[in-house]
Amino acid sequence: MLLVLAAYPLAFIASAALTRSSLGNPFQEFVGGANFQTALGSDAVQHSLLLGTGYAFGVAAVSTVLGTVTAVALWRTLRTGPFVRTVLLLPMIVPPVVVGILFSFIFSPSGGLLDTLIRRFTPGSGTYAILSDTTWAIFGVGLADVWEWTPLVVLLVFTALLGQDKEILEAAQLDGANTFQSFRHITVPSVAATIVAAFLIRLILAFKVFDLVHVMTSGGPGSSTQVPAYLIWRSALQNFDVGIAATITLLLAVVVTVVTIPVFLVMKRLRDD
Repeated sequence: MLLVLAAYPLAFIASAALTRSSLGNPFQEFVGGANFQTALGSDAVQHSLLLGTGYAFGVAAVSTVLGTVTAVALWRTLRTGPFVRTVLLLPMIVPPVVVGILFSFIFSPSGGLLDTLIRRFTPGSGTYAILSDTTWAIFGVGLADVWEWTPLVVLLVFTALLGQDKEILEAAQLDGANTFQSFRHITVPSVAATIVAAFLIRLILAFKVFDLVHVMTSGGPGSSTQVPAYLIWRSALQNFDVGIAATITLLLAVVVTVVTIPVFLVMKRLRDD
């Protein structure tokens, strides 16, 4: 299974990156590092990798903070919130394409939820199309992404909170610790590794975002939302240049590895402590 699911695809991508490959005729000619020189010298590739990195860290941080706060709130109301907990997990079940369509309607400049609220509270202010703005379009996509995947963080952290040793909490209360002190010195350290792990998972998922961008903005306006996954798709299936697409994939893998290793080390240290 490892050979089929990991080794073979990786070997195929590496081979395509070192050759002149099209969609219909891969491995035509060995070109060595020419594809890497082309990709690294491309402003579009550089912009996409930087945009993807910033986007991933941004949505991962927001999702982790919101998810942790929500999980703590649910843990505090453990006996009264089963319905709320179920509702909060629903966005994770919705297919990403549906999420993209939903938020496209919300941000629609003609009758969308945001447009309706703007008209309601600021009459005469006109319309504002977030997804058509080169600055704010990526934030619109990020908001949809956060809405969809924050429940995953909630689920992980909430489960960790439920797994705390109650005897330690009871002992702290007997020693005179108040609720805040128990939470700060016992609860937070006990779930810190889980929070970092949730951030790591969320970070990797954010690097892979494609569906939302494809549905909501198609990489535009201009290249303002052209994250790496979308650029890879465009290179392979629109420009039919599988060699460049494979090269960008490997570069993205390097970037993801570099930025996730420190997070993984922090998680491992917290877990060992």
